[in-house]
Amino acid sequence: MNAIELVGVTLGFGARRVLSDVDLTIRPNEFVGIFGPNGSGKTTLMRAILGLLPARSGTVRVLEKPVARGNAAIGYMPQARSTLEHLRLSGWDFVASVVNGHRWGLPTLDRAVRKEIGWALEKVQAIDLARRPLVETSGGERQRLLLAQALLGRPRLLLLDEPLISLDPHHQAMVVGLTRTLQQELGMTVLFSAHELNPLLGALDRVLYLGQGHAALGTVEEVVTGPVLSRLYGSEIDVVHLNGRIFVMSGRHDVERDAHQHEHARHHVHV
Repeated sequence: MNAIELVGVTLGFGARRVLSDVDLTIRPNEFVGIFGPNGSGKTTLMRAILGLLPARSGTVRVLEKPVARGNAAIGYMPQARSTLEHLRLSGWDFVASVVNGHRWGLPTLDRAVRKEIGWALEKVQAIDLARRPLVETSGGERQRLLLAQALLGRPRLLLLDEPLISLDPHHQAMVVGLTRTLQQELGMTVLFSAHELNPLLGALDRVLYLGQGHAALGTVEEVVTGPVLSRLYGSEIDVVHLNGRIFVMSGRHDVERDAHQHEHARHHVHV
């Protein structure tokens, strides 16, 4: 049984076409990183998998069923909201606020739901954050709470949309390592979007690179090459391997690093 199947899928907004005639299959229990230039369709693809954006053409199937909005088998961690650090909630209340879906407001919780919240907090190593006010948590700690939200209901497919933005290397490694551990322990399929490949290198089973309306899915060695990425970026790309790291270069510019710094600055200013 495949976790995700796209057959001839085209996605877009208004007159803009983001992905064109894409075919791909994600296998069960894979950890797949999604990469590509800004605007290449990483979030758009996740919205289609969640059933929030209908395909213009083609078929999207999730866990062998037609895509549907509100699929309880999918856990979703959106890009961090800029208002998080201003909320007057405890870590526990923040996780509980999405029990009835990703909507603000604290529901009435029965014993089974409270137990589920405790399980999720324990899984992301955040029991100590349960009673701490959200305003007193760090960026890395808030990412753990967002991950706990995504685990409610014990999903079989976990979508993480740019969880590394604004995090320093230490907290990036923590988020990636924790996600990989959960994926293996709980038997989930994970799609993890990011601007930079290197923080995820030790966790990835395969990579999905998007660009110019196209997609390339395979191992790092198959996809992260000059010819493949030049097609996806629409310009000449060189891939440089150095000291166990991979650099995606356009001339003298590290295009992945530049994109991450741009998003980091935009997020910081927005907050």
